Amino acid sequence: MAQVRILDAADFLGVSTDTVRRLVTAGRLPADKDASGRTVVDGRALAEYVRAEGRSVTDPTAVRRSARNRFVGIVTEVISDRVMSQVELQCGPHRVVSLVSTESVRELGLEPGVVAVAVVKATNVALETPGGAP
Repeated sequence: MAQVRILDAADFLGVSTDTVRRLVTAGRLPADKDASGRTVVDGRALAEYVRAEGRSVTDPTAVRRSARNRFVGIVTEVISDRVMSQVELQCGPHRVVSLVSTESVRELGLEPGVVAVAVVKATNVALETPGGAP
């Protein structure tokens, strides 16, 4: 089970630590103590909260990239078979789904509640308009 410190949960949600503590007190986010005695939030519950609230997550990396389309989110679901996995992230109000190798899922430690960044670098982007638009 992924555990997220109160400070990190606040950063991911873009709120203060006091707000996260109020969410814990109100029972909206379950919390426990880690081995060091710090309060931690259940990663899966944080993922569900982000999914329901549609909040953006702050980019936890200090890496600079050429890709401009970066979506920071929390893993909400991982479906794996022997070779491939489908990983779903909730990135603010947007759901991003990626197909990656199951080996990569294991190496990156991807599971519900883990913060990840979806980087999209594509040569083709399709655009659509509502039906009936000129």
